[in-house]
Amino acid sequence: MLMRVLLPAPRSFCAGVERAIDIVERLLERYGPPVYVRNQIVHNAHVVGDLESRGAVFVSELEEVPEGALVVFSAHGVAPAVEAEASDRGLDAVDATCPLVTKVHSEARRAAEGGDTIILIGHEGHEEVVGTKGVAPERTVLVERAEDVERLEVEDASRLTFLAQTTLSVSEVERIAAALKRRFPEVKGPAKDDVCYATTNRQAALAAVVDEADLVLVIGSPNSSNSNRLVELASAAGTPARLIDRPTDIDAAWLEGTEAVAVTAGASAPPQLADEVVGELARYGTVEVEERRIADEHLEFLLPQRLR
Repeated sequence: MLMRVLLPAPRSFCAGVERAIDIVERLLERYGPPVYVRNQIVHNAHVVGDLESRGAVFVSELEEVPEGALVVFSAHGVAPAVEAEASDRGLDAVDATCPLVTKVHSEARRAAEGGDTIILIGHEGHEEVVGTKGVAPERTVLVERAEDVERLEVEDASRLTFLAQTTLSVSEVERIAAALKRRFPEVKGPAKDDVCYATTNRQAALAAVVDEADLVLVIGSPNSSNSNRLVELASAAGTPARLIDRPTDIDAAWLEGTEAVAVTAGASAPPQLADEVVGELARYGTVEVEERRIADEHLEFLLPQRLR
């Protein structure tokens, strides 16, 4: 069987993920284990497992961290109350929040200080959303779907700002933003789109090949928001899509009658996994690999001062 394998690019790690992982690795090298990390540093089981094997300890709450210990805040960001708790307990906190998430926090802070109600587009319970809501909890309301906009109740329709989780579907954010502008003509949005460049690029790259594929394989862990959005994008285009965490997750039944497979990866998935997935596909026949690149990514984020 001959199978075309389309590799949309960019795929896999983004600058924010690389920075967060680098921070934990450098802290382990400099100070030795344990280095505590509040929540998963990024939403990927492979990354978390690798860092655990080297001495990182992942915790859900700061109360699990011993007094005075070294703790890292994950790439998804934390609420100011968490930062204050770390300070009160004398923890040595290092912030690995993606700078693009920090940008959204700054926008939320400015809006709240200006007296606006913040309408946050995002998914309830996601760590990034929890952190952003925590910037101004008393002034923030969450919207998950365009349909939710009609049910919104706000104090002053002339004092509204909308912001968005950085890992959402670009098209869904556009739909919700349009609904907000129809209902609240004076609502203000961010100066620059909140959905991050990496999320946007990975969605655009997959969109460029999805119509040529009989099947899309998205590499990413189940709790990865941007990976799940890639699955939804493919499904919305009418192409069957599967989220896989590792090459061995591939079911031979998926490949029956398949002539072309698109393989991509969420921004928190290690790059080598795409090569391993191609190798797994080669077990089922001859593969012809074609990369389709729609953008080059050269962005790098500075490490915290203490680690430069």
